[in-house]
Amino acid sequence: MNRMAKSAGAIVLIAIGIIAFRTATFEPKGIADASGVVLAEAQAFDTASAAARLGESIRFQTISHQEPLDNRPEEWTKFQAWLTKTYPRFHETAVRELIADRTLLYRWEGSDKSAQPIIVMAHQDVVPVTPDTEKDWKYPPFAGTIAEGAVWGRGSIDDKGSLIGLFESLEGLAASGFKPKRTIYLVAGHDEEIGGTGARTVAALFAKRGVMALFTIDEGSLVMTDAPVIKGPAILIGIAEKGYATLQVDAPAKGGHSSMPPKEIGTVNLAKAVVAINQNQFPARLNGPAAGMIEVLMDRAGGMSRVAVANRWLFDGMIKQIMMASPSSAAMLHTTIAPTMLTGSPKENVLPQTATAKINYRIAPGDTSDDILKRASMAVGNLPVKLSLSERSRPPTGVSSTDSLGWKLIRAAAESEAKGAVVAPFLVVAGTDSRSMSGVSNDVYRFQPIQLKSSETGMIHGTNEHMTLDNLARMIRFYSRLIATAAG
Repeated sequence: MNRMAKSAGAIVLIAIGIIAFRTATFEPKGIADASGVVLAEAQAFDTASAAARLGESIRFQTISHQEPLDNRPEEWTKFQAWLTKTYPRFHETAVRELIADRTLLYRWEGSDKSAQPIIVMAHQDVVPVTPDTEKDWKYPPFAGTIAEGAVWGRGSIDDKGSLIGLFESLEGLAASGFKPKRTIYLVAGHDEEIGGTGARTVAALFAKRGVMALFTIDEGSLVMTDAPVIKGPAILIGIAEKGYATLQVDAPAKGGHSSMPPKEIGTVNLAKAVVAINQNQFPARLNGPAAGMIEVLMDRAGGMSRVAVANRWLFDGMIKQIMMASPSSAAMLHTTIAPTMLTGSPKENVLPQTATAKINYRIAPGDTSDDILKRASMAVGNLPVKLSLSERSRPPTGVSSTDSLGWKLIRAAAESEAKGAVVAPFLVVAGTDSRSMSGVSNDVYRFQPIQLKSSETGMIHGTNEHMTLDNLARMIRFYSRLIATAAG
């Protein structure tokens, strides 16, 4: 027993030594700082005037409804005419093309034909206001009201805030006589909110023309002022985004009168199938962008957080358990499953001949649509249901570098607007137009320099969406400095 105790004690001492050494020497790997990047100065601008123009842009109701017939093409025509009139110096400088009827593509030619171009992106369309919720808005959602130090309205953040920020910065650069060495492309999609066909068409055109950009930047993430773990500011730069798929589950049945229900009822079989699929969740994996983010944040937090992340060989399970406790952080660790739509009988006393469910998946890097079908098939077993994937399915994107020139340039510009904030990679769990640029750009990044608390992000696609004047100014300075530095 004495010998066993000594052996156990030695093992404990060795383990403590390993933990101490790894903690003392730990640093997140592969995430470059911005050393060596000298940022250009931002062009002078007037925030109040820019805010007024953002307010004007909101009044054009470029709404993407799920049903194309509900969309109003004349709103895009008027909005695009307004852009041409409002930003004359940029329109005199850049070549404008209209792609897929409403998507805008601008090319500001650079002097160095051998230098890779850059692509900056923002979309024109906005989501509808949820029916019967207009009364809940402090200011009308399409009035573009300036009040309480902010511009209020649908799209003020997603994504006309970015679009106007880009036009403001490009107009300032053109007016100053700036001459880019790298060609600058501005892509403004018209249907990002319903699939992004415009951006896909532009990407195909880039491929045909042999364009290969140094980097692409689009919406997708931000500066979170109360980031998890550190409860402080973090610049979260999206380096990948999850894929998308919708699984349809059909449960055929004989139907008939509800007063004489058979043993096999389609709605019951459907319910069993949905529950079984939902209970068979994809396992959590702490890798890729999620691992990069958590390493940076836990390292910054210090104390036991740093000990844990430096010794994932011992604490990996605990870290996953903590992250899985929150839906927002859990979504970064696995492919999510969300039953969203159920249809059955058109009348309460009629048994349906087919009951249908739709289950939405956001696919994590490393998983595929085939994995979804296999996992769902295993879950339903012998239940009499049919499984099929929608045509809108798309895989997760590739993962962009955190050590490239593009990363360093974006990091430098972001840090200039959020001094002292930690910088971390991020997995975007929603979708952006920039995913289409993966094949025509070395790296694709998703980031807006606006600063929000986690509780404030609910207004995006929600009620009382607004862009503060401080955030608008950050947006314009960020794009001005990034573009002038990258292309100058």
